[in-house]
Amino acid sequence: MAHDADLMNMVSTLMRARQTILPKRLTLPGPDADQLQLILDAAASAPDHGQLLPWRFVLVPSDVRENLAEAFGGSLLERDPQASPEQVRQAREKAYRSPLLFLVIVDGQRGDPEIDLHERIVSAGCALQNVLLMATALGYGSALTSGKALKSSVLRSLFRVAEGEHALCFVSIGTVLSSKHPPLRPVVADYVSVLGTERGLHHSGD
Repeated sequence: MAHDADLMNMVSTLMRARQTILPKRLTLPGPDADQLQLILDAAASAPDHGQLLPWRFVLVPSDVRENLAEAFGGSLLERDPQASPEQVRQAREKAYRSPLLFLVIVDGQRGDPEIDLHERIVSAGCALQNVLLMATALGYGSALTSGKALKSSVLRSLFRVAEGEHALCFVSIGTVLSSKHPPLRPVVADYVSVLGTERGLHHSGD
């Protein structure tokens, strides 16, 4: 039982330690090869109805960040042909943030068609939480980022996002350059209610 309590405390501490660190605040060094394997392998423990493996990760190494920068700039111009050179520069700059960067893609059609997209995205979300927790355990900061560029034809083409697939988000991981105070977390009563009543989980009933 003591071992179980120690494990519980360790897991609770780890979950509470995780927070979003913006990619611009993540710097070198990033995970080494062994750490990267641990981080990516953590995703495999996610629940996966039907064992579809409906998600995949595409790593963006440093030597192809320029290609991603071009895609970010092209995505902006695709949405707004009147974008200024400075706006395009800022869009391109996002490609060079954080030592470890990868895109998460969810397949809405793979395998059993009765398993809908929402379940597939939930599976991807669980995989991502495992990844973020492992990165935190290894001492790294992390963030999930999305945006309109994910739906652009130029980015979908770069990452070979097929028909029926969805570019879900980017994951950034690296050494924390600077961080803010930990965010306020919601308490259980903020998100739990009891079916058949109008009270929350901790309502006294008085």
